[in-house]
Amino acid sequence: MAKKKRNRADTAPVTAPAAVASGRPQPAWTDAGGGLVVAILALMMFLAPALGVPNEEMLQDTLKSIVVSFATLGAALVFFWQQRERREPLRWHAIVWLPLLLMVYALGSMIWSHTYLGGVEAVRWFIFALLLWLGANTLSRDNLPLLAGGIHMGAVVASLWAALQFWIDFGFFPQGPHPASTFVNRNFFAEFAVCTLPFSALLLVRARQSAQVALLAMTTGLVIVSVLMTGTRSALIALWLQVLVVLPFIAWFCRRQLASAEWGRGHRVLAAGVLLGTVVGLGLVPTGDPKIAEEGRGVTALERGFKRTGSISPNDESLGVRMVMWKATMGVIRARPLSGVGAGAWESDIPLYQAEGAQLETDYYVHNEFLQLLAEYGVAGWLFLLALAAYLLQAAWRTLKALGSEAGEEAPWRAVFLCSLLALMIVSNVGFPWRMAATGALFALCLAGLAASDARLGYRARWAAAALAWRPAYSLALATATVSCLALAAFITQRAVESEQKIVRATKIALTISASRDPNNPKWRQSKAQMLGLIREGIALNPHYRKITPMVADELARWGDWKNATWIWESVLSSRPHIVAIMANVARGYTSMGNTEKALEYLERARKVQPRAPAVRSLEVILLSRAGQEERALKLARAAIADNIYDYDLANATFWLASRAGDYGLAHKAMQLRIVGWPEARVQGYVELGNMYALQVKDPEKALNFYKQAVRITPEAHRPEVLTRIPADYRAKLASEAAPAPPQTSASKG
Repeated sequence: MAKKKRNRADTAPVTAPAAVASGRPQPAWTDAGGGLVVAILALMMFLAPALGVPNEEMLQDTLKSIVVSFATLGAALVFFWQQRERREPLRWHAIVWLPLLLMVYALGSMIWSHTYLGGVEAVRWFIFALLLWLGANTLSRDNLPLLAGGIHMGAVVASLWAALQFWIDFGFFPQGPHPASTFVNRNFFAEFAVCTLPFSALLLVRARQSAQVALLAMTTGLVIVSVLMTGTRSALIALWLQVLVVLPFIAWFCRRQLASAEWGRGHRVLAAGVLLGTVVGLGLVPTGDPKIAEEGRGVTALERGFKRTGSISPNDESLGVRMVMWKATMGVIRARPLSGVGAGAWESDIPLYQAEGAQLETDYYVHNEFLQLLAEYGVAGWLFLLALAAYLLQAAWRTLKALGSEAGEEAPWRAVFLCSLLALMIVSNVGFPWRMAATGALFALCLAGLAASDARLGYRARWAAAALAWRPAYSLALATATVSCLALAAFITQRAVESEQKIVRATKIALTISASRDPNNPKWRQSKAQMLGLIREGIALNPHYRKITPMVADELARWGDWKNATWIWESVLSSRPHIVAIMANVARGYTSMGNTEKALEYLERARKVQPRAPAVRSLEVILLSRAGQEERALKLARAAIADNIYDYDLANATFWLASRAGDYGLAHKAMQLRIVGWPEARVQGYVELGNMYALQVKDPEKALNFYKQAVRITPEAHRPEVLTRIPADYRAKLASEAAPAPPQTSASKG
């Protein structure tokens, strides 16, 4: 009897303000029986953050995307099969129209914008909409704790990986700077983890047994500590806002609906003591990763969290880089306010809208979800954001009203979904969490939880919950379609994984050869052949994979293999035609191969996009100098240096042109700019300055000084090779610099 009452309360409307307002009779909801579906979704939210790739042959978010996509489609297949005899209505909610709107726009933009990127976006919003609709039909108050448990445990395991990376330099998952858990980038991990905290907090205050209270307090503390370890400032803002303001307000606001209201003093002391003890105790453990210590941002989680929070400033360097992207994106929005540039096409088209002289082409996202949505989707993006904001504000108001009615049991869950979404909106201002598989899935499930709650509360209207007529034939047809989607997903996944593996393996071989410092040794012939075979196969499988492919071409160019470097760069341009740096590289390749006509063609293409970009300036200087117009090339180089528009190649070309023309002051300045801007080439830079002063300026004192600097910063094992590049007259004077210092004895110390 008790179970029936719970199900009835969970599926039938408790109050029906919308029904009364509409004046039309509303059909009663019937239970869709979503226990197994929710179990699959909870498992998804556990596995997506907890699992990582232990090698570099697949990107971490590729694995997470596979988990989310297959779990969502698998849950849909189970759901449709369960409803194969159903004739009663299912739930629909107006919020589902929002991702469907973006999906339809993305499909349409494939016709006139970037086909591949638009297709990727369409798939992303399809999975999002399907997950949202499934959740709206299956999430009940009885099974919400199961979903929350999956979210919490996924965050806990991911936080454990992050903590191990922070404390003992745990290197099982290849990634960027620690601690990034299984997310390759610590910002991605922090953005996800901070959005899970409301679920952890609700599970804690719902617990009744002492063991549960202690375990949940300790694991929640671990998640908080892991966010502090990352030092991600947007996540820290969301963390402090939740911990100090929002979660305490929810605990007070919903106190009559929470088990914590019935806790005795012992339970309260246990919860607070374990939570604070975990945060303080683990937060004071110093890092064992020397690279984290070298960052100077704190050696403990607490120190790092407070320092990074205190460093938030408009003058922050990373914020300055983002400002460049945001300003360019605002230009896109002004230029294309209605149509946008096409779904996913920001990374392809942004070079066309950057400020004159700017050249920031290594990012694939704006680092602001709202600006990127408006830039890519135009009116559809505006409709999505305005409707989403209106719905969330209305949902917050309904949550406040729910406590004053018989529907008070809905308030804690609704508050948790809203709190998680608030954290997500905060981190979305300086990141792109919607595009990360685990965080995007959490976004959809929070909206689904609110939609399901709206249905239980009886908010039924065209702009809220509604009945969706259903027949057995619909279930069978959609089950068949889902099987087709699973087959297509398996095919796409296989190709994507194979392509990624081949491209990454080729890149690793290229970097290994370059690291040998003797890339043209015949012993690498077989490895180079293998590398070229892998990169050809990878590009054939996915010609749109821009993120790693150019790295192989860059290494080939360093070895002097301009032919193979050029065709790889051209394959990138076939998908991303406006990248100035790649166009400049292709022009250099054709210049080196003696094809001046093709080089000028690519130079002109680059000049049309960004005439003042450093890559374009340096390319013009190089082409003019190779065409014998050194005086004109030097004039252009001098102007570029004066305007502070240069890259490595332009600084290098300016040095040689100026030294040959006898303008040693400009040559010295150009080389110093190269040394400061690209410190990995400092040794060669100091040697070249020394040679200029020794052989051309005839200033032995300055020459010796630069030679000494070159030898001093060279590792002992490589000093003999550096000395071979220095004139014989100076080698004897440098012998003391090159020789290792004699060990100190007790007598010498005295």
